[in-house]
Amino acid sequence: MSAPVSRRTAVGLLATTWMTLGGHSVLAAGPDEPARLAGAVSFDLGGDADRPPWRITLYVPPGAAPVDGWPVLYLLDGNAVTGTAIDIERVQAPYPDATGIASRFAVVGIGYPGDEAHDASRRSWDYTPPPGRSYPPHKPGGLTLRTGGADAFLHFVTTTLRSAVAQRCLVDPSRQALFGHSFGGLFVLYALTQAPAAFSHWIAASPSIYWDDAVVLGSIAGLERGPPNGPQVLLLAGAYEEALAPFQQDAPDREARRARLASTRTVELTREMTERLSRISGVTSTFSLIPGRTHMTVLPEALNAAVAFFMQRSG
Repeated sequence: MSAPVSRRTAVGLLATTWMTLGGHSVLAAGPDEPARLAGAVSFDLGGDADRPPWRITLYVPPGAAPVDGWPVLYLLDGNAVTGTAIDIERVQAPYPDATGIASRFAVVGIGYPGDEAHDASRRSWDYTPPPGRSYPPHKPGGLTLRTGGADAFLHFVTTTLRSAVAQRCLVDPSRQALFGHSFGGLFVLYALTQAPAAFSHWIAASPSIYWDDAVVLGSIAGLERGPPNGPQVLLLAGAYEEALAPFQQDAPDREARRARLASTRTVELTREMTERLSRISGVTSTFSLIPGRTHMTVLPEALNAAVAFFMQRSG
């Protein structure tokens, strides 16, 4: 009987073990390690006795900051989108003549502790306007979903989080963007009405304008009464948010899907919101329909569009 192998010995053996991959022998250089997001750090911030902190991912480009500081792209649902945004910066921003991106920029992903792409309970609270409601769990034994916490979350973003980012890198306060999708897009629109000077660029992808009987429309009315100076807004939606995608045409639940599309009216309401915002003095509002994408697949193109919108070269 062979003697047991200690963990340290096993790791050492792994580091010098030949493996067969695709019919070829490959020497393992060392033990497997967690993958990294190059140039990024993460830290937990905020929270209290009732709520855990937010998980923040901060990416700062290599090299010295511009004289005015880094432009910063803030992302909601950070667990789901931060890696994509960082890759856009790393791959595209160094080549302005090929991409039209004016300069390098920092990325701040606002997520939640854990490895899941979305935290349904927390985002339902953070991203939705007051007064909010309570909804039964999506699954048996799940948490009751509460909505209406957008004011507290906006305060966290514009005070605690912004201060923490400024402590870690030099930022350009005049070039700050906020991106959100779905409930996150709803939050972007609501935050625009409450603090229009907080960001220079606002990007709402597939915003859930219909939510809670379109409560956000009342906030837009307030923005119309006190026109802001200068916010630039980009609204986006996927073409298959108003009609079923080809792969959904024969799905067993296709009629239920059609009914949901008709109820949420994402493309229609987003177009109407764009037009309404464009009529407000001092607001620049643009709509873009992303072909071939559903509510869930629109994100990569939406992030590319957001970066181009925020960081586009002039002339």
